[in-house]
Amino acid sequence: MRKIFLFMNVSLDGYFEAPGHDLSWSRSGDFEAFSPEQGEEVDTLLFGRKTYEMFRQFWPTEEAYKTAPQVAEFINQRHKVVVSRSPFESGWHNVTVISGEAVPQVKQLKEEPGKTIAIFGSNRLCVSLLEHKLLDEFQLMLNPVVLGAGTSLFTGLAAHTPFQLAALRQFPSGNVLLTYRQREEQAGKG
Repeated sequence: MRKIFLFMNVSLDGYFEAPGHDLSWSRSGDFEAFSPEQGEEVDTLLFGRKTYEMFRQFWPTEEAYKTAPQVAEFINQRHKVVVSRSPFESGWHNVTVISGEAVPQVKQLKEEPGKTIAIFGSNRLCVSLLEHKLLDEFQLMLNPVVLGAGTSLFTGLAAHTPFQLAALRQFPSGNVLLTYRQREEQAGKG
């Protein structure tokens, strides 16, 4: 079964966006968080529609190739799957749109042959996948900033969902990449 992981920028107080869907606070220049090896492990990118639209507006552009050429190449070459409540014209190459009930379709995607599936952003999709144990790992890029308000990464997630730290990496910018996996429930434990 394929692995699905989430990569998300978050503030110290747990928000992935400031009020008004503001992402300008994020120090997202730590593109080196993705080693060439990890990039080679990923063959599919999974998005919610809003995040997909943001990516589509930037990553195929000349500016993206100037700003972060390796990341632009990575994103543009990979197969992209978009979860949307209704069908739409993708406007980008190598895209599949999933409409209707997302969880069974993502489960099917996870069971198909292939490499790792990465999700960038798309918090509502991630919460849904976590609840159905389809999200294997998350990589949270912790930015040294307090927003005070915004949208929590885990809005809507059932309480008391345990995770375990799998890796930690610090960057010169002050960002810290925290990699977590959902803690397995032990049989027979109460």
